[in-house]
Amino acid sequence: MTFPSTVIELIEDAATQLEAAGLSLANGFGQGTLNAFDEAAWLVLWQLGFPLHDLDRVANQAVDPSNRARVATLLRARITSRKPLAYLTHEAWLQGVAFYVDERVIIPRSFIAELIVDESIDPWLSECTHRVLDLCTGNGSLAVLAAMAYPDVVIDAADISLDALAVAKINIDKHNMAGRIALIESDGLASCNGKYDLILCNPPYVNAATMAALPAEFKAEPALALASGADGMDFIRQLLLTAAAHMSENAVLVLEIGNERKNFERAFYHRVTRLEPLWFETSGGPDQVLVLTRQQLSKQLLQ
Repeated sequence: MTFPSTVIELIEDAATQLEAAGLSLANGFGQGTLNAFDEAAWLVLWQLGFPLHDLDRVANQAVDPSNRARVATLLRARITSRKPLAYLTHEAWLQGVAFYVDERVIIPRSFIAELIVDESIDPWLSECTHRVLDLCTGNGSLAVLAAMAYPDVVIDAADISLDALAVAKINIDKHNMAGRIALIESDGLASCNGKYDLILCNPPYVNAATMAALPAEFKAEPALALASGADGMDFIRQLLLTAAAHMSENAVLVLEIGNERKNFERAFYHRVTRLEPLWFETSGGPDQVLVLTRQQLSKQLLQ
């Protein structure tokens, strides 16, 4: 029997084993990778200590038996535990930036990160944009990326979970942002004070039927950060009722709703005064993230 002996052979073998274990985009991927090869590459490169972007350079490098055994151990843990790889490595990447993660937080994958980095949000900002809120901050990744992209702002990072805020602090310190980002324990906007010029929010929005059908990897994440009632809109209903009071005159809310556009429209489009957001184009499609102005939110849409 011939054992894989180079980096690329290890990756190809690991991808085959992941597929044989029944892992797929619909059943186990989607928390950093979208297919077996990418998941295997992440697993192998991380375990061998190679940069995740450096596959081409190291693909044909020989791997000694002890390191092959270490890869096999991590691969076996990934398959048998059905834990997300990020929880096994305590590392996740978002827009090329590394973040610490563990079971206290969901694995960062927000499309809002794309919009920050590719400057899609910038047309709604101005020289008056000084205070930013990252609501439902989780591990703090969006707050950190916003601080990197907008050097002249200060940021509040709020979450209802003290566990999540503890992880966010690790990432804020990791990226030397303690002077720019303040952590707030808050149930929605309840403990957020003053007016914000920009609110970023990747809230819980998964509907009950989808929650019940999630694969094991997603069920390993905190349900508090995912589930939001029968149609996934419970948190968002409260947010849209209260957001305007926390926004400056020209502020906007950038809100991620994932695959819940139909439920969003059922909840908010049937009113006499329709809520008509602008939708951003993202790598996930044109209906994952929306933007609403303070003026739109000030209307009595939900009475």
